[in-house]
Amino acid sequence: MNCETLLVHLDDSTHSAARLDYALDLAARHDAHLIGLYLVCEEAEGPLFLHGEDIWTASRKARRDEKLKSAHAAFRAAAERAGRGVEWRAPGGAPSGAAILHARHADLVILGQDDPEDRDAFIARNFVEDVIIASGRPAIVLPYAGPVRPQIENVMIAWDGGRECARAATDALPLIRGAGFVTIMKVERHPHYGEPSGIDVAAWLARHGIEASFTAMPKVSGVHTGAMLLNALADRHIDLLVMGAYGHARAQERLLGGVTRTLLQSMTVPVLMSH
Repeated sequence: MNCETLLVHLDDSTHSAARLDYALDLAARHDAHLIGLYLVCEEAEGPLFLHGEDIWTASRKARRDEKLKSAHAAFRAAAERAGRGVEWRAPGGAPSGAAILHARHADLVILGQDDPEDRDAFIARNFVEDVIIASGRPAIVLPYAGPVRPQIENVMIAWDGGRECARAATDALPLIRGAGFVTIMKVERHPHYGEPSGIDVAAWLARHGIEASFTAMPKVSGVHTGAMLLNALADRHIDLLVMGAYGHARAQERLLGGVTRTLLQSMTVPVLMSH
């Protein structure tokens, strides 16, 4: 994968500006075209009791138009400060479907973790999960808690030998080539001797010019693998976690793998995910 076109999701949340700054920094490093995709929740909002549906509809539309113009102006101003040529898109319709469609025409998507304390951060149910699982494109999801470092110096690849993590590692190649430290982390539940291990992954990365170390972490009984990864991220001061996204849809319900769900809910650093 080459990072020629980046797509960043923008909205009215308090974290949208930080997401844009991260995307602009990434676009500058890779001399990439950046698309700002403005999508907000389409659910009804506003007062419960109004004198007439037409008044309510007009009021809601005016508020949305004002927010859209403000977001567009902020996007242009940030791009000018960064000296980047950018593109603005604000499609209508269901936000999840629009995001999936536009993501398929980009190399990498930048999304934000859902913040339960910020009403404007909610776009649609399972929005982030749907974009990652259905778009066929890798996405970097930024945490809402704490500052986000745009530098990618210390990288961890969560390796379990599955298709999804192999896809994620491949998608991450152009992003981690300049990293100072890359660690392949494998949580060992029942080690099977003779199977390809993280050492083989390190050799593969070396052929791409990336020097990586390999660490096997024994599974602790009663401790969720996702929690173990979160602890390792903090201990090692990781800037970017690379991992596969496991999940599928069944009867309109998005079913995620346990580690994927844990990281999306409790992430503390940017996470690159691929499905």
